[in-house]
Amino acid sequence: MKKFIFIALFLCVAVPIGVVYSTSNNISFIPEKPLQGEPVMITIDNIDLSEIDTATFDGNILKLFVYNNKVSALAGIDIVKKPGDYLISFILKNGDKIERTLKIQEREKAEQVFSIPKKLGGNTVASQKSLVTSLAQENAVLNKLSTSPTILWKDKFIFPLDNPIVTDPFGYSRKTGGYTMTHKGTDFRAKIGTEVHAMNDGVVLVASVGRNYGKHIVIDHGLGVMTFYLHLSEINIKEGDLVTKGQVIGLSGQTGYVTAPHLHLSVRINNISVDPMKFMELFQ
Repeated sequence: MKKFIFIALFLCVAVPIGVVYSTSNNISFIPEKPLQGEPVMITIDNIDLSEIDTATFDGNILKLFVYNNKVSALAGIDIVKKPGDYLISFILKNGDKIERTLKIQEREKAEQVFSIPKKLGGNTVASQKSLVTSLAQENAVLNKLSTSPTILWKDKFIFPLDNPIVTDPFGYSRKTGGYTMTHKGTDFRAKIGTEVHAMNDGVVLVASVGRNYGKHIVIDHGLGVMTFYLHLSEINIKEGDLVTKGQVIGLSGQTGYVTAPHLHLSVRINNISVDPMKFMELFQ
């Protein structure tokens, strides 16, 4: 009898009830091995949204939605996040746990000398300090923005321009005098007056003018996703407006910290700036 009791207790400890670990079968990533600064679409198969209690990436809560009939989440990889393996975990309401490791790759570092336009003081020590100070002030306002807890879009995102041609990519460092700043967006060729479209349905959080960002718009798409449209010549909407995908929200220009006309586009996921071109690849 004693022997039987010992074996029964041993089996209860060795095989927990209601806990399942999976390393690959259910969870998938796009892309499979993202670089620093890239977004990731995380999906889980054969699980209904109502069955999930919580989902996390590196200990941070993921905001879940259904896309293409699959439970999904968007995660932003900070450009300075240390490369390596990070855990994605889904905890179900029945106590089961489904996990997989996401491997983040190192981004190749690039640097370019960047001039300050004459309208902002030119390449002087004073204008360099003014640039850094004013950028910090403008970013402090934008970093406080929060998004709707519900998803505001239904289908894939579109480019803000009809003919998107990249002139300056995401992620390289701009060296201005003694300061180095990371370009956390993508610049597109756009002559002054080119129509700029909302990339998806959402609510206008910001329609304002800044020293460096010029005339700019921020749209909240819900669940942590925001799109930023900078250096516009004209703003056609106001804060609080509901916008639809493809709606003309403004015209491109040359306002703020620019040396030539273009549209600067930034995309943030949970206040982490990600590569807009890689973001668009998630919805192909």
